[in-house]
Amino acid sequence: MKAIKIAEDIYWVGAIDWDIRNFHGYLTQRGTTYNAYLILGETPTLIDTVKTTVKEQMLARISSLINPSDIKAVVSNHVEMDHSGSLPDIMQLAPNAVIYTSPNGDKGLRAHYKKEWNFKIVKTGDTIPIGQQTLQVVNTPMVHWPDNMVCYMASEKILFSNDSFGQHYSSSERFDDECPLDIILSEAKKYYANIVMPYGRQVEKEYNDLKGFDIAMIAPSHGVIWRSHINTIIKNYLNWVGNVTSHKAVIVFDTMWKSTAMLAEKVIAPAFEHAGYNHILCNLQHDHISDVITHCLDAEYICVGSPTLNNNLMPSVASFLTYLKGLSPGGRKSIAFGSYGWGGQSIGQIEQYLKECEFTIIDSLKVKYIPSEKEIIQMQDELLKKL
Repeated sequence: MKAIKIAEDIYWVGAIDWDIRNFHGYLTQRGTTYNAYLILGETPTLIDTVKTTVKEQMLARISSLINPSDIKAVVSNHVEMDHSGSLPDIMQLAPNAVIYTSPNGDKGLRAHYKKEWNFKIVKTGDTIPIGQQTLQVVNTPMVHWPDNMVCYMASEKILFSNDSFGQHYSSSERFDDECPLDIILSEAKKYYANIVMPYGRQVEKEYNDLKGFDIAMIAPSHGVIWRSHINTIIKNYLNWVGNVTSHKAVIVFDTMWKSTAMLAEKVIAPAFEHAGYNHILCNLQHDHISDVITHCLDAEYICVGSPTLNNNLMPSVASFLTYLKGLSPGGRKSIAFGSYGWGGQSIGQIEQYLKECEFTIIDSLKVKYIPSEKEIIQMQDELLKKL
């Protein structure tokens, strides 16, 4: 395995994880990469490491350029173990290397690895000397952990952006212009929706902190490196950060005997169609919550339905609503709906979740047993008046 040159004396030495399909609850149908970067010169410097399960790839790529023991500095932008997992292996080979990290990175790395390595804390505005080159540090706490930071190399106009602008996407190609743009943008959207979305204010601050930098390349910690479509990915990020929605509705549900599905398919979806909205139906028996959330990222309406089961929501719907609440998209319109046999508690429980998400509930549809054709037409007409 060989390193891949991305600029003069700068190489990608990361790892490709073709097989991973679940990243702590987020489906990664296209795998991922763990990106590490090696800067050669007077002070060989490694930016981040990789998940420990694929460390041999990283070590082989480093070894194609230098002996890993020659590494003199490690920049740890993020403590999470898909970034720092192979740090113990690097430090065993290069025990005198200096580890540059944020104040919370120092705490996190010590807590994770219980080692007294040669840590050096850096803050926004500090520079990391690496021979004739320097890296400028910007701390970006809570994008998406307290320890996060990014680094900028002015001489090459490269932003090492950590998790920002990343995608879970495995590919032997390293750059955005070598891959289908629609796919990598889709994966960037999914990554933002499932990992970064709760931290929109922090991402906005990060963007403002970086606006003065002349950026010709964005090298994230996952997925491809941006060099030809930088304006496109930044424009998308600004829309996501700004909670910009489109004329779109996402209708999410589970069903037992198809009555709740009938409300979704015969009442809510046709009403949105008549009102001129794009819409998508997501049956939680088939659609994973991480894919559903991606659809929700730019939706004006998020509609949620469940029958009542044992005086409660269906477990799949409860799981989705818990996930939705944690990701905090906020500011959306919503509809609660569902069928029941006797108690009918599920609809009120959905409403409570939606209120906690700070959504505006424009309607609730509740039907006992199987909706009749007359009920379907009446509910559709009434809903259409409210859209």
